[in-house]
Amino acid sequence: MSDRTIAYLAGKFPLRSETFVYREVRELRRRGWTVVAGGLHPSPDVNDPSFKDLSDGAFVVYDRSWIGRSFSEFFAHPLSSLATIFTAIGDLLAPGEAMSFRDRIKLPAQAFASLGLAKRLREKGIQRIHCHFAHAPTTVGMYAARAMKIPFSFTGHANDLFQRRALLARKLHRADFVSCISHWHRELYHSIVARETGYDVVRCGVETAPLKWHNRNDDQLRVLTVSRLVEKKGTDTLIRALVDFGKQTSKPWQLVVAGDGPEKEKLIQLANDLACSASVQFLGAVDNARVNELLAACDVFALPCRRDANGDADGIPVVLMEAMACGVPVISGDLPAIRELVEHNVNGLLVDGRDANACTAALETLASDENRRRTLGQAGRIRVESEFSLAKNVDRLEKLLAGESQGEKALGGIAQPRMT
Repeated sequence: MSDRTIAYLAGKFPLRSETFVYREVRELRRRGWTVVAGGLHPSPDVNDPSFKDLSDGAFVVYDRSWIGRSFSEFFAHPLSSLATIFTAIGDLLAPGEAMSFRDRIKLPAQAFASLGLAKRLREKGIQRIHCHFAHAPTTVGMYAARAMKIPFSFTGHANDLFQRRALLARKLHRADFVSCISHWHRELYHSIVARETGYDVVRCGVETAPLKWHNRNDDQLRVLTVSRLVEKKGTDTLIRALVDFGKQTSKPWQLVVAGDGPEKEKLIQLANDLACSASVQFLGAVDNARVNELLAACDVFALPCRRDANGDADGIPVVLMEAMACGVPVISGDLPAIRELVEHNVNGLLVDGRDANACTAALETLASDENRRRTLGQAGRIRVESEFSLAKNVDRLEKLLAGESQGEKALGGIAQPRMT
């Protein structure tokens, strides 16, 4: 079997909002890799016609037959299966970091589920496993790799490293390599488990083909935000800032909010309370083609994200890269990882995601200066092309998968890094 055969594991696959996962899968396949992809649970987007190439052959770990499949693997490979279960029990007793008892008690069950995944992947000749999201997908993927005695790797993002973190230190130590979406992420991992090698920066890449965006110069300011509607995205700050912008400049404005989430009703009520509901359009979740249309029709893309009350924060939002890739001037929250994409006053504007006044000032700056919008937009596109393109970052990932990085080799799914 070719060593260019790999399994991709996410929480759900394919998922419309996780463009960074399925774009990698498609690009690797285009380059000749055999990629078997799936998720822990069924995806609500599996029947989307645009995902037919991804849905065909996609697996679900926790399907109706997972228990039987796990027992079958156990009896076929009892020694490696027992070793996997005992590894999980050891992790339960000594996880190497703070973990709730509820999360720890799940580990043997996740290891048992990984046996069913191992059986499925053995049959397809899989040579390694790559996981997106450092919590449950990587837990199951790590144990499956242990059962199969193959290497695993993973990409961490945001919520999975903060609110839903589980066994991260163990995973950092055992992984063949860790794909770091930013230098900030790499430093975070080093602060947890210092490795001489194995932490390589591979961005969540975006396609940089030009989109039809035109710099308009009329009275109305058209602002777009696209995100899951949760506290850390700062949509409430943006609404307040636009209300103040209208009062201070007497200019009309329109905000389009694309996305869904637990904060939606609260945000609708905020717009009503501020008497601006006629200027705020809530579209709900939209597909990628619609996002492209919305980007082509806006003047400014704004995502004033911030750290939420539970400590969760964004990495580098892909939709921010997409906006910059088509030359749209952006306003974003001033967070460490985002600074690697947006340089303030060079290719976008950064604001405190909790400061509506700062956001208002940024909106006024862009609304009043057509040349500034054009200059920032052009610089943003250059930044994405030079560092965040899908092609460039899949080049980096291919080198890691082919063993061309300085990462330590794995033995039985457990890497042996030299500790500094």
